[in-house]
Amino acid sequence: MKYLALALLLCALPSLSTAFCFVKPMKAGMTHCQDDVDKTWHPVGSSWRNSDCMDCSCDGCCAAYSTPKKFPDDCVSVFDQEACVHRVHKKDDPTVECPIYAAVGK
Repeated sequence: MKYLALALLLCALPSLSTAFCFVKPMKAGMTHCQDDVDKTWHPVGSSWRNSDCMDCSCDGCCAAYSTPKKFPDDCVSVFDQEACVHRVHKKDDPTVECPIYAAVGK
């Protein structure tokens, strides 16, 4: 019984650590699909990054970044939309980067 509980726990962990993703249904015979955010068209089988920092294909998108969850209290996390990354730095000095101890996504 102890091993069954451990196996169930290990099966659940990957779903807790994966990036934010969503699936889009594809219709039979599609040759192109439209990005929901940028409204751009893409051929089936291609992949792209949209302006919301999502890595996409015609069948879905996933966040292209991880989100810091644990870092020193005297630091702050700021999202850089252009680079699609969270930058963690000292609250009183943005030039000093802080260590990240835990993050979710990507």
